[in-house]
Amino acid sequence: MEKIHIGKNTVQETLVIPLFGRKLCTEQFPNLFQDPKAMELIERIDYDFSPLEAKASALGYRFGALEVAMRESDLMIEARAYLKEHPKAALVNLGCGLDQTAENCDNGQCRIYNIDLPDVIAVRNELLPESERVKNLAANLNDLSWFEEIDASHGVFFLAAGVFYYLKAEDMRKLLPAMAERFPGGRLCFDAANKCAVKIMLKTWVKDAGVTSISDYFKVDSIEADILPWMTNARVTSRGYMLGYNDLRDPSVPGAFRLLSRIADSFMNMQIIRMDFEKEGA
Repeated sequence: MEKIHIGKNTVQETLVIPLFGRKLCTEQFPNLFQDPKAMELIERIDYDFSPLEAKASALGYRFGALEVAMRESDLMIEARAYLKEHPKAALVNLGCGLDQTAENCDNGQCRIYNIDLPDVIAVRNELLPESERVKNLAANLNDLSWFEEIDASHGVFFLAAGVFYYLKAEDMRKLLPAMAERFPGGRLCFDAANKCAVKIMLKTWVKDAGVTSISDYFKVDSIEADILPWMTNARVTSRGYMLGYNDLRDPSVPGAFRLLSRIADSFMNMQIIRMDFEKEGA
């Protein structure tokens, strides 16, 4: 099978690091996370992974891999819980990249939508083509016309992994209430963090994009201050990103990582935010 080439300094290159992270998670924390498809996709991509492989044993990089594992695991727990109540629901992966979270939750009845920018979906279509119940949509999340593509007649669960940090707060204040109004009874789960954490996460991207300040980008210091004043048509709750769903008492996890996880959840306010979109009259 011919490999798909991904060049340096391209939009498609942004897909490689999280994909490699999921491969590393699968290798290093197998009891917590499994993504065999990531292992397969790495073999199908023509890209120099050696710089990433050289970092793989570093403590900080391994903790980053654990963060990825926990985020994906948390979102899968939420998605599967929704599917138990709504087995024929739509699962919508916002800013999907080459992520397979929705497919990993497939119960054989749901419909799956993967949404990302056109350049990303072009690569996804080559590596992870559509099927009878899986649709790949090329769209900008801020262009709400993509709403019309989603069949939410049996319920809808939206997930976003590592995506909303790159959207401006003003755009989020338009997007999320619009989703709640258009998809009553639906649910959205995504990861968020406070200003300090977002600054660290976006450091390289901000520099490359020529952005001098992250103050306009979406961050959550507290739900009460940063979401509830404008998100009035949903019930909003949260749990710790690292320890909210799993105590990480697994032999594969060094004790120091549990300490770092407590710091991440508390001082950096890393969390999984869940929004239950209210039905009219509820």
